[in-house]
Amino acid sequence: MPEFKPILPDPDKSGLTAPVNGTDHFGNPVLVNVVEERPLTIYLNKQEIVTAMTIGDYPELLAQGFLKNQGMLLDDDTVTAVDYDEELETVVVRTERITSYEDKLAKKTRTSGCAVGTVFGDMMEGLEGLTLPDAQVRTSDLYALAKTINTLPSLYLKAGAIHGSVLCRDRTILAYMEDVGRHNAVDKIAGLIFENKLQTENKLLYTTGRLTSEMVIKTAQMGIPILVSRSGFTAWGVEIAQKVGLTLIGRMRGQRFVCLAGHERLIRDVDPNTVKDDPKKSSRKSEHD
Repeated sequence: MPEFKPILPDPDKSGLTAPVNGTDHFGNPVLVNVVEERPLTIYLNKQEIVTAMTIGDYPELLAQGFLKNQGMLLDDDTVTAVDYDEELETVVVRTERITSYEDKLAKKTRTSGCAVGTVFGDMMEGLEGLTLPDAQVRTSDLYALAKTINTLPSLYLKAGAIHGSVLCRDRTILAYMEDVGRHNAVDKIAGLIFENKLQTENKLLYTTGRLTSEMVIKTAQMGIPILVSRSGFTAWGVEIAQKVGLTLIGRMRGQRFVCLAGHERLIRDVDPNTVKDDPKKSSRKSEHD
């Protein structure tokens, strides 16, 4: 069990949304909540690493998770301080180890998706020889999780234009992070895991975003064996998942999904003959598709 209470979205938290006046399709005045986004510059010791566009919550976790997923924070690194300055919009992660990543920073990849992310160095770095745990997941737990996540009060339901990453165990939500980019949301999860030294062999990650190469790589790097989304796949994301032995489940709506990698982890404990399709629900498309 984690030493922290489950972290759930707080859509009413000050500073995450702003009210904006507009008109609807009839020309009537409306007041709409829109998501705020602001820059956050991440430093590792004295070196500036990247400026990310983010909603501004959990900056310390975002910074640590980003650096960990980029291979700039190591498993055995001792973080001596994480200093966030709201006015300067900066967060500095300080370590006992002396760090310098000039060569790595010179190789930059812009990732796909909204609020475009950045990967430094070889995207496949750290995956060589990686073995993911032989965890299993029950389809009944997947269905229960999806229902809970999709109905939980969140920024997505309040304002849209947002992605979520949810760390789960069985059908229990441990942490639900949101941000304008799916890469930011998953980096916050990575920061939480790193900061709390969480074991990940019995966890799964649920994301509202597409199952791209970046999402698969970050999930595998965190040692999480199962990645689930209500959205679709990219071919490279599937290829990487198959190579590293990650269970990849997408297009999950209601009690329907597609598994394109790692199907041997699935325990199908719900009789598909008892599942009834809702034609209205099946025709709906998520804005994340």
